[in-house]
Amino acid sequence: MGNTSAIHKLYMQRCLQLAQLGAGAVAPNPMVGSVLVYNNRIIGEGYHQQYGKPHAEVNCINSVQEADKHLINQSTIYVSLEPCAHFGKTPPCADLIIHHKIPKVVVGCRDPFKEVNGKGIEKLQAAGIDVTLGILDAECKQLNKRFFTFHTKHRPYIILKWAETANRFIGTNTEERLLISSETTNRLVHKWRSEEAGILVGTNTAKLDNPSLNNRLWSGKKPVRLIIDSTLQLADSLNIFSKSQPTILFNHLKNQEEDNLYYYQLDNKKELLPQIMDACYKQNIQSILVEGGSKTLQTFIDSKLWDEARVITNTKLTIANGITSPTLKNARVVYSRMIGEERIENFSYEL
Repeated sequence: MGNTSAIHKLYMQRCLQLAQLGAGAVAPNPMVGSVLVYNNRIIGEGYHQQYGKPHAEVNCINSVQEADKHLINQSTIYVSLEPCAHFGKTPPCADLIIHHKIPKVVVGCRDPFKEVNGKGIEKLQAAGIDVTLGILDAECKQLNKRFFTFHTKHRPYIILKWAETANRFIGTNTEERLLISSETTNRLVHKWRSEEAGILVGTNTAKLDNPSLNNRLWSGKKPVRLIIDSTLQLADSLNIFSKSQPTILFNHLKNQEEDNLYYYQLDNKKELLPQIMDACYKQNIQSILVEGGSKTLQTFIDSKLWDEARVITNTKLTIANGITSPTLKNARVVYSRMIGEERIENFSYEL
């Protein structure tokens, strides 16, 4: 059995490699990879390449060469996430596997999406197919951490981000901007922005820093701008009001929609962040990069509403006094690396 398990892990690892190729192009769908194996030989492989386009299993089966097509119904198909059982943008993959009479399916992990969640596996088993579940389960879930958080916790995956001086300040007490990050790490931050569905700041950051909140230093999709402006005090001349990408203004005064700008009214008698999380869930915003000031970031931390934190520290820069960095709680360092004189640290939330 150990040998079979090792073989399963080997092919599942390949599924994960393939799945990763869909990063940035398939959201809000998950990244999925698939391989078709006959007699320890891969005869087909594929991944979900673009949202709305064919799923991994379809691309995998379609990749089989003409000379190997007669082997499909004697092969094992590996897939990093449970095959879907519902009609979405594309037909159910479970039906495709049944149609091709593939006798064995090895699945990385179950799909938490309520339209699937076990139904794909049940459908395959009902058709007499041998299903093995839970190969590299943790790795498969980690790959789609945004998707899993969104569908199990009914909120976006939340990444906190800030840059600080060596003595832990993120800004000055004056209106003068403090440049902490280098051009290299600025590009890295723009890459991070391209990987998330939304980017959030509070009123003060929008007003004092006048950020554009786009990813102009990197390619890929621009995130939805999420701005907390309770009393709608921000001036129309600010960069966030450019119509270049969708912008949601969370406020207490009005609901309104106008050309890529959405005013979303919240109840001022209820807690702010849970309402914002609920609004993002309803808008299908699966992940948020929080780039707000110290107050906004600390509110997320104190509310235990975060999954990951990315901190850039300029190890050579100190200032006499200023705005103190947020204080992380329940945090574990996942990795740390240096880029020039800046230290990039990644933390994960742990209870």
